[in-house]
Amino acid sequence: MTNPDPLAGPPSPGQPRIIRRTPTGSFPVVVPPSTPEDPTSYVRGQTAYIPRPVPVAVPSRRPPGPGTAIAAATASILSGWATAVIATDLIAGWWSTDLLFCIAIGFLTAISAAAGIGGLIALLLRRRMGRLLIAVGAAIGLLIFGSLFLAGAKLHPVVYAMPLLPVSAIVLAALPSTRDWARS
Repeated sequence: MTNPDPLAGPPSPGQPRIIRRTPTGSFPVVVPPSTPEDPTSYVRGQTAYIPRPVPVAVPSRRPPGPGTAIAAATASILSGWATAVIATDLIAGWWSTDLLFCIAIGFLTAISAAAGIGGLIALLLRRRMGRLLIAVGAAIGLLIFGSLFLAGAKLHPVVYAMPLLPVSAIVLAALPSTRDWARS
């Protein structure tokens, strides 16, 4: 049988003991120091004056340079120029045979130009939306180049390399250094 009240008496041999200390009197009085800078004026047992830690500035990495953003802006300008030249050639060549195709190319060219110019301005003003607009304008430019090849037009060999301009604009706008420059 176990003892239900451990304070009632000595515990039985298998039961744990609870150590109880009776108070010996009131708590000691702590005397405040005369000055906080004098650690010897504290009552024995208390800690000495510990100054607050001073915050240390962590050096940041070098701010990103505008190199890739300038390259993305240049590629966007050249991509828009190439898209406008190809769209003008398509519309002039197909106007008498396929009016709906020419209207679609003209509409896509207007959207590509608006996105490219807006993205270019926004990128140079360091807005994050500029990168997306440049990519959208260049992607629509790629659609126009695709329609050129789909239409089966006879092309100069240089025209086959022109789709590299919108692709380079997309790649340069998507680079992390362009993103970092636009955020800073």
